[in-house]
Amino acid sequence: MEYIEASISVRARFSEVDAMGVVWHGNYLKYFEDGREHLGETSNMSYMDIANRGYFVPIVTAHVDYKSPLTFGDRIQITCRLIKSRSAKLIHEYEVKNLENNKVSCLGRTEQVFLNADTKELELTYPSFYEEWIGKTAWSTEA
Repeated sequence: MEYIEASISVRARFSEVDAMGVVWHGNYLKYFEDGREHLGETSNMSYMDIANRGYFVPIVTAHVDYKSPLTFGDRIQITCRLIKSRSAKLIHEYEVKNLENNKVSCLGRTEQVFLNADTKELELTYPSFYEEWIGKTAWSTEA
């Protein structure tokens, strides 16, 4: 499997916790988005790069495995990995880790597809700009 990845650190904010002081389950998808945005910016393929070329990349699948709770103020590390795929989709895997106790808080995966911004039609192959970016990117390999 070939991939690129990046990590970003954040803190669990008061607005992200429920009445029990635990990060509400839906906010993990926001953490995934933080990770995707950071990975896109650091790898020169941000959402705006895609949008400015006439494409949307909506999420069509999301999966979250909750492992250990996060609470208000916890330092969090979000690692996002983009998996190189032969299909015209973006496959991201995530690890959200609580840096206070070094426990994995959740693992996840999302899939996105390319839609033409004008026609709203699904692209069955990668757009040429993205195919070019794939060729220029230094992909890591997992043994």
